[in-house]
Amino acid sequence: MTDTTAVLGYAWPLVVSPGEEVAFHLSSVTLEGAEATLLRVRCADPDPDGPGLRFHQPGTPLDGPVALRHQPLRPGSCALVPDAPALNRPGALSVAAFIHPTAPGTGPQTLLSRWRDDTAEGWRLGLDAEARLEFTLGAGGRLWRVTAPRPVLEREWIFVGACYDPAQGRITVFQSSLDAQAGRDMGGMASAEAPREIAWPADIALVIAAHALEAGATPRTAGHFDGKIDRPRLLSAARDEAALRALAESLTPSPAEPDLVGAWDFSREMSTDIIRDLSANRLDGRLRQMPMRAATGANWDGRTVQWTEAPELYGAIHFHSDDMHDAGWSPDLRLTIPEDWRSGFYALRLRARQGGEDPVESFVAFFVRAPLGRPRAKLAFVASTATFLAYANSALRLDQVHAEAMLEGLIALSRDDVYLQEHRELGLSTYDTHSDGSGWCYSTAKRPILNMRPRGATFNYGNDTHILDWLEQIGQDYDIVTDDDIHRHGAQTLARYRCVITGSHPEYFSRSMIEAFDAYQRGGGRHIYLGGNGFYWRIGWHPTEPHAMEIRRGMIGLRTWEGEPGENALSFTGEPSGLWRASGRPPQRLVGVGFDAQVFTRSYPYEWRAPARDPRIAWAVEGIDLDAPLGDFGLRGGGAAGLEVDRVEPTLGSPPHLLWLATADRLDYGGVPTLEELRTLHRGTMGDQNAQVRADIAFFPTARGGAVFSTGSIAWACALSHNGYENSVSRLTGNVLRRFLDPAPFEGFDL
Repeated sequence: MTDTTAVLGYAWPLVVSPGEEVAFHLSSVTLEGAEATLLRVRCADPDPDGPGLRFHQPGTPLDGPVALRHQPLRPGSCALVPDAPALNRPGALSVAAFIHPTAPGTGPQTLLSRWRDDTAEGWRLGLDAEARLEFTLGAGGRLWRVTAPRPVLEREWIFVGACYDPAQGRITVFQSSLDAQAGRDMGGMASAEAPREIAWPADIALVIAAHALEAGATPRTAGHFDGKIDRPRLLSAARDEAALRALAESLTPSPAEPDLVGAWDFSREMSTDIIRDLSANRLDGRLRQMPMRAATGANWDGRTVQWTEAPELYGAIHFHSDDMHDAGWSPDLRLTIPEDWRSGFYALRLRARQGGEDPVESFVAFFVRAPLGRPRAKLAFVASTATFLAYANSALRLDQVHAEAMLEGLIALSRDDVYLQEHRELGLSTYDTHSDGSGWCYSTAKRPILNMRPRGATFNYGNDTHILDWLEQIGQDYDIVTDDDIHRHGAQTLARYRCVITGSHPEYFSRSMIEAFDAYQRGGGRHIYLGGNGFYWRIGWHPTEPHAMEIRRGMIGLRTWEGEPGENALSFTGEPSGLWRASGRPPQRLVGVGFDAQVFTRSYPYEWRAPARDPRIAWAVEGIDLDAPLGDFGLRGGGAAGLEVDRVEPTLGSPPHLLWLATADRLDYGGVPTLEELRTLHRGTMGDQNAQVRADIAFFPTARGGAVFSTGSIAWACALSHNGYENSVSRLTGNVLRRFLDPAPFEGFDL
């Protein structure tokens, strides 16, 4: 078996234009070198029943041996406040915050600290391995520690604090529940001896939700906290619990307070990695590894579910010990993309062999876009980078307890699956949950992504390359545009193309992306949607961090986790997340069909409907037997209608002049409707009894000579190559593409 994980890497930026530079950040634990080759990807799916892996080698200065080294991954989020004179005041100190632990008892965790592990100096407030609040001082090789009498409770807001009183030679910790009902009284105080004089070490960052391993402004960190922290406070005086709690409860503590060192308000500048200090010292800090912002605080009372309406109720950050935003690896190779390169899916291939071990063949994917406003083809294919990121490093098949029941079969594990189980430090997908059970709502490209590359999982990236392979086979030139660029530059990204193809699964769309496609179609653009479950989830892109997307999963939609109550608004934009259907823009309004069911047991053929014989659509079905099934073949389940499917639905906005050409409406017991399709539960909801569970093919013209053609199935793309590309799925797709590239208007339709 080919080893796909001996070399890992990522390309940065993920998307580049000719003339721009891409850098490759590589790492290997076992190899000292490999043979590198830069490739243009035609088909990334190694399935021997399909076209197989297909590449074009343009030839670059990178091709040849490359030295490798191990570059570690350091997951875990925290906030870093650089060392400052105000943090080094000698004598007393007090520290306090509201906390909401989500994984207490899993090991020592730090809440707030100015501590360095290598010399055991400074102070640290945290939880010990038994989840008891603990305050530690260290200096001169000695430690002083005090521990609360009771462990904290999981997922309960509590107020915690500690103080060092040199005049009394004591350190004290205290905690109290914000919901002190029977059995929840966390009240407790403990004190212990401490030195009457201590010198705080210099050049140590103040760290929130972790502690530093060494000195310096950007140290490595450990002891990462799982949970929310709200309104941390630091004073250069010994205060009792009542005084500290009053200070923490104040949303705007007076900066004139002479002993106030720091008072951080996480509700400010929500879309950034900056945390603001309200004290006169202005000890602002930065977040590391992108913890979740726009989290409900200790004072959230349910009056709103949108943080933009009352930011002061969202003054918490949810930190995770496994957050991973930026691997931080150094680059090993760099390439300036030649001006004459075609846009497309590209990858750096790394090959090696050591002794009798399995051969190594690993890939690092990236995309070369067409220059904005300078198309080189009439056709554009959209690389669904938002969807690729949403699924990046998905461990869902192994973590989801019902995966085998859903797939109606045993799961065959790939090397990538096994590696990911053992190396969660890569960071998971937005379908997975953190180690504390909360959902991953952010995904970024500054890390190795195992399922967005050749030989990776076929879903999404691999399936989409079957469309590229088909376009290459028929000799059709095309440009690549990406979700990132459509979001950033809007409709102008698409405007100069006669036709745009969206691929097998364009599931995740921002508002800018939806509006760009809407404007493109209204302006005469022609859109071929060759997939299923498209235009479904509403996402946000980070305003300044490239290739970083966000999703919040609320109480609607087919989901693998649910966010906390009140946390459905995107921290990047302030917009509501969830389904586009819930925001009044169901996919039927854009492309005529919308997601209605999953069917992973097998895939099915379509049956032609009467509108397929309408003379106005004769160009689409030319050369096709309308009395025979359409697509009773394919690499995904043996049919063209499967995996995830969409249907025509006038009540959700399918246009009245739409031609519903074909349907696969006999999806058997394996056809499972999406949750938003179910008003009530009964035994007749599955595909063997429910005609609403189906895949539909639709066509409709739009304004100014535009048009839309939709196939309503993820499996469609993987039927194109059947029988040497001579088949009805390929013929229909080719007929539509040729007609959509022809500027002649569509006749016989009243708009």
